[in-house]
Amino acid sequence: MMTEEHSDLEARIIKDIHCKEIDLVNRDPKNINEDIVKVDFEDVIAEPEGTYSFDGVWKVSYTTFTVSKYWCYRLLSTLLGVPLALIWGFLFACISFCHIWAVVPCIKSYLIEIQCISHIYSLCIRTFCNPLFAALGQVCSNIKVALRREG
Repeated sequence: MMTEEHSDLEARIIKDIHCKEIDLVNRDPKNINEDIVKVDFEDVIAEPEGTYSFDGVWKVSYTTFTVSKYWCYRLLSTLLGVPLALIWGFLFACISFCHIWAVVPCIKSYLIEIQCISHIYSLCIRTFCNPLFAALGQVCSNIKVALRREG
């Protein structure tokens, strides 16, 4: 009984991950496109003071821009949204797969291997270079630089 409930709970959790509620009001909750593609009429077309078109032309231009942008986006997203979502999903799945199964294991393997080499390198530096640099420091410690004034 207990294992049945546990597997049922796991099945519901897995289903919920793939079928979560989608917010149809706020479709950019992380503000990814806040400044990038948020383009309104005023961001593209502006008439400086003294060079105004007729009010009717301005209103029709505003309506034409806004409605054409709205319907063009809807048409393109209807035609290409699902195929592009499929392509992007596939691409990010491949990137995730490569990262999880290739990149991270290679980096971990490298770090394990380099740790051994770094101990040997550190030992060599401490054994050979530290005494040499200490001796050079002793030799050079008595050097004094005198500034010569011309004049």
